[in-house]
Amino acid sequence: MQLKNGKVALKRIQFSYNHNISTQIYSDSYDSNVKSLLRKLSFCNSIETQIITLLSAIEAKDPYTKGHSESVAYYSKIIGMEIGLSSSELDTLQFAAFLHDVGKIMIDRRLLIKPTLLNETESTIIKKHPEIGSRILSNLQIEKVIVDAVLHHHERWDGSGYPSRLFAYEIPLFARILAVSDTFDALTSNRPYREAIEMRKAIIEISENSGQQFDPDLVKAFVKGLKERHF
Repeated sequence: MQLKNGKVALKRIQFSYNHNISTQIYSDSYDSNVKSLLRKLSFCNSIETQIITLLSAIEAKDPYTKGHSESVAYYSKIIGMEIGLSSSELDTLQFAAFLHDVGKIMIDRRLLIKPTLLNETESTIIKKHPEIGSRILSNLQIEKVIVDAVLHHHERWDGSGYPSRLFAYEIPLFARILAVSDTFDALTSNRPYREAIEMRKAIIEISENSGQQFDPDLVKAFVKGLKERHF
């Protein structure tokens, strides 16, 4: 299933997302949960409705991510505009941003809202969410560029990320963009285990990790675009 009429679909998704459509999907079993989710989505009559359902499910599972996907889409668009992506590419990038954490639907809610840092075992479980998300989207026949962005948005420029330890330009462009915007929004948002930091401090932290965690060119583009719009 391709994302046709992307701009119109994106506006519908943003409208519905902002109006807090709620769908709760809970299960203890990963396999049964995937099957249940896919059955539920099979009744949706459009890709927009499927995406809205997925976004609502993420928020129902983890209240701390409320608005996170939308913010990541916003920051990703800033980077995309700065590097000259086409209107169609920007729409696809924003779809990927909205869906980047969809795999968390299958993660134990207790881990998502845990008020302290995760231990090693818990962290390993959380790190499965990109693979889970890509599997869900592949089953829905979402276009590959989006599936790959979701799968690889936690890769690192230096090759120490996950799940595939891809290095530098081996990482798909949209995944590299999401890595920057996802981290920036996480830094500037309250989390169960820490408070948000201000934008200027987050920019410094992102910049300090340029060339290690993030694509240096994308960091430059992001900082430039962000400063033009917010400072």
